[in-house]
Amino acid sequence: MNNMNTMANLPRIMGKYEVLEELGSGTFGNVRKVKNTETYEILAMKILKPDSDQMLVEREIFNHRLLEHPHIVEFCEVVCWGSRPCIVMEYANGGNLRKWVEAQGALMENQARRLFQQLIVAVDYCHKRGFAHRDIKPDNLMLHKVEGTKNLLLKMCDFGLSKYVSESGLSNAKVGTLDYMAPEVMDSRGRNGYDAKAADVWSCGVVLYVMLCGCFPFISEVERMVRSKADVEHCLLERMQEGKMLDHPLGSVTEQCIDMLRGMLEPEPEKRLTIEKIMEHPWFNIELPAEAREMNTTCLTWTVPPERQQPDQIKKLLQEARGVGGKQPSRGQFRTVL
Repeated sequence: MNNMNTMANLPRIMGKYEVLEELGSGTFGNVRKVKNTETYEILAMKILKPDSDQMLVEREIFNHRLLEHPHIVEFCEVVCWGSRPCIVMEYANGGNLRKWVEAQGALMENQARRLFQQLIVAVDYCHKRGFAHRDIKPDNLMLHKVEGTKNLLLKMCDFGLSKYVSESGLSNAKVGTLDYMAPEVMDSRGRNGYDAKAADVWSCGVVLYVMLCGCFPFISEVERMVRSKADVEHCLLERMQEGKMLDHPLGSVTEQCIDMLRGMLEPEPEKRLTIEKIMEHPWFNIELPAEAREMNTTCLTWTVPPERQQPDQIKKLLQEARGVGGKQPSRGQFRTVL
């Protein structure tokens, strides 16, 4: 049976969750807006395909479970519908940053800075907890509109490619999304590893450029249309390694901001701005909310809530889901941990 057709046939009621609407879909499966019928809380449910890479599924679940932060989508629980793992998490009502920028166009510098400040605080927290995200991009940055204000909260999600790294922070795998991938990741073959945290900084720099300009920093859409995929990757890597950032879209951006962008999009990771240096940069500190300065000091003292599912409970659910295989589940096959 076709996986996506099966996805479309998922029931309206899944255990204690009522499915309200589909929020998005991709190669992983789809995300649905759901309501907990016991608490009436509105949440999001990421429904994975039965053939999802088990290592990535477990990495996403177990890494996300450990991260508690106002700018990270909150992990709630794992449930299974037949052979499909489902990750229940906080619902962000503003959609993802990519769709928002596509709808709004290039953002004003102060708008981009407010969102960027939240992103950097979240990445700083992850790094201090020992995790590199390794796939930072607007699709994985959710927005939440605060009722009664014009404020947007940015919340990081999707930890499927994240990795717990040692103090050295070295990784070897070529992972991530091409347009947000640091040059040392794109050209990682034959190396002794790259600093995954420095690679996250590069990705944050591309996100900032996209917010400010509405386009990518090293190759234009016209070039992308006329070149082959292999040629695009070769051209992209060459320009990244030479630091040839497209300047013309930055016409109205301040010199302070451009200075920080260049520091983040430095091709040599040893010379690239660190998260600490970004947080000290004058541009970053313009109108930085006072609570943002101490947020991570507080968040790093938080522990995983004791009522949250334990790893062995989650592993049992996932093992049971794999045992179901490709069979169409009955209503009674919706499994959770009581």
